[in-house]
Amino acid sequence: MEIITGNKSFDLDVFLKKPLFAHLSTLSKEGPRESPVWFYWENEHIYIIRTPSSDTFPGRIKENPECAIGIVDLDHTTGKVLHAGFRGKATVEAFDKKIATRLLERYLGTEEEKWDPRFRGLGDSNILIKFVPETVVVRDQSFIPSI
Repeated sequence: MEIITGNKSFDLDVFLKKPLFAHLSTLSKEGPRESPVWFYWENEHIYIIRTPSSDTFPGRIKENPECAIGIVDLDHTTGKVLHAGFRGKATVEAFDKKIATRLLERYLGTEEEKWDPRFRGLGDSNILIKFVPETVVVRDQSFIPSI
């Protein structure tokens, strides 16, 4: 994976351990599509879960695996703006309960019984997306707030 940095950069692994939203961009016959997703970073891959009630991006990935993922950590009160933009290919994988649990624990905590019912007891009706980055652009675009 090639990492390109702007004039300031940051620790990508530390950044990707945060429970941030990612934006998955895929192609469709109608043009580009963007889906907000939760993600899990492991072994230089990004994993995303698709639950039965969520987006249709797995079908788009099967048609065209080339996609992009953007992740931003923003705090407007301090002026912190960290951005990582990924380009690569994704595949639709068999559901992996262990990866799914690690992903969901980042956002919902370790006590599954306290999770929103939509995320408890996920099984084989769910899909795992594995994104393999080819390039990543990291930028610290922080600013001095005026407030």
